[in-house]
Amino acid sequence: MAYLGEDILKLGFGLMRLPMKDGAIDVEATKLMVDRFLEAGGTYFDTAFAYPGSEEAIRQALVERYPRESFLLADKLAAWLNCDTAEKAKHQFDVSLRKTGAGYFDFYLLHNLGDVRTGFYEDFGIWDFAKEKMKEGKIRHLGFSFHGTPPQLREILEKHPEAEFVQLQINYADWENPVIRSRECYEVAREFHKPVVIMEPVKGGMLASPPEAVAEIFRKAEPSSSLASWAIRFAASLDGVITVLSGMSSQEQMEDNLSYMEHFRKLSPEEQDVVKKAQEVLNSIPLIPCTNCNYCAKVCPQNIGISRIFNAMNLLTLYGNKTQAQRQYNNIRGIFRKSTAEECIHCGQCEDVCPQHILIRDELERGKELFG
Repeated sequence: MAYLGEDILKLGFGLMRLPMKDGAIDVEATKLMVDRFLEAGGTYFDTAFAYPGSEEAIRQALVERYPRESFLLADKLAAWLNCDTAEKAKHQFDVSLRKTGAGYFDFYLLHNLGDVRTGFYEDFGIWDFAKEKMKEGKIRHLGFSFHGTPPQLREILEKHPEAEFVQLQINYADWENPVIRSRECYEVAREFHKPVVIMEPVKGGMLASPPEAVAEIFRKAEPSSSLASWAIRFAASLDGVITVLSGMSSQEQMEDNLSYMEHFRKLSPEEQDVVKKAQEVLNSIPLIPCTNCNYCAKVCPQNIGISRIFNAMNLLTLYGNKTQAQRQYNNIRGIFRKSTAEECIHCGQCEDVCPQHILIRDELERGKELFG
């Protein structure tokens, strides 16, 4: 696949969290970041229809200021986002092309496949639509981003060999996480010989300030390195990686990332051992032992997204980031169309089928207090 090589900067500029000013994206600050990124040899920029203001901002900061062949632009179509017809979903492509002014997309992704979201792309014929756009030259490389289970990923790749690459959530915290299963998803992608774009290497910024016991392990090993650098280098050290996306929102974050990615070197065996120690500490933190089997959800008369509530609660326990955890909780009712903890009627059917013997009703009460 084109653009995959050791001579390409393995850092991608994620455009989901651009600098803000007076409630809007600060385009002038974004221009400075774009300039610095290109100066350092960066080429890969990642936006999406679902990122408010991002496509317009990158048109002003990048597309209108640099030759089109000097950068790679990735964009995404979210068929599950307020779309009740195929026409509405397909219209996102034209909107993105107009807002970015890019003329074509180097990388185009079907956004956030996995679970119920995958069905929207099948029902609306988006795969065939994207293949037509490739024939027209408006998409150079077609892929998809994915948040789901390894079996779901395997099913998609078997059904759609036209997908040239996969974007996966990979970081050292989620590598063996029984819910996210990063390692297993990565191994499925490699089994199908698909290059990987990595998202969430710093887990939405949370691994830039991990639990103190984890932070201390990294500080002791290398006092001068930022905590975020360990997370991004862990991801970039994997084989078959096109780029590692970092959602940078300040010049300081840009400079920190470039300090170790401009002349990137993979983690040494000794550094890999440091990461393993950090993973062991993370795994020792007491969490709700939910494995996302969802037996509980199948019997719940209220259609409560129990495992997703527990994921949000565990996120809060691990990182103390209430904003991120609350967002995950709110998405249960929004994106996933499930009920939240407030709807529990304490019938106990969920506990009868839980293989982990979790006191689900008690935990839902706690979740209601945390997020309701």
